[in-house]
Amino acid sequence: MAHTVYKNKKNHQRIAHNLVWLPIAIIGFIVLLLGLTWFIHPEPWLLDRVLNEALIRTSFQKLFSASINRYLPTYFKVIYKFLGLCLIATGFVTLSYVNITRLGTRSSRKHLYTLFFLIFVGVYYLIFMYFSLSLFKPILHILTLLYFISVVSSLFLKEK
Repeated sequence: MAHTVYKNKKNHQRIAHNLVWLPIAIIGFIVLLLGLTWFIHPEPWLLDRVLNEALIRTSFQKLFSASINRYLPTYFKVIYKFLGLCLIATGFVTLSYVNITRLGTRSSRKHLYTLFFLIFVGVYYLIFMYFSLSLFKPILHILTLLYFISVVSSLFLKEK
């Protein structure tokens, strides 16, 4: 009987540990995919066209038709490719960190949770201040849910 109880506790710890690192790995993968999308797309500002046109209060066709704005599409492309590159790097770093540490120590979890908390606060600020119509808002909510699953699951882990 004691062996069964010990085995059951060990299984609960394994499940909790998987619910700690797996959601963070999924976050890293989604961020990587978003970055690749913005980096590869030929006109990434059109991915969220309605929001962007609402923000600048004109259509891109009208904006780009003015002779002074002839090189504006190139500027937008560089800005979005830089954003994509930052997301790609964030996704790869997250996946690498999770792969190396498996978030097995309290210190590794605390550092990553703090970093993601600050990133989420900044992104939510931008979403609610400027991009309230964004199509990417549901993705942000999914990422936040994964983050909270990981944080709550980490409360059930016992340090060795």
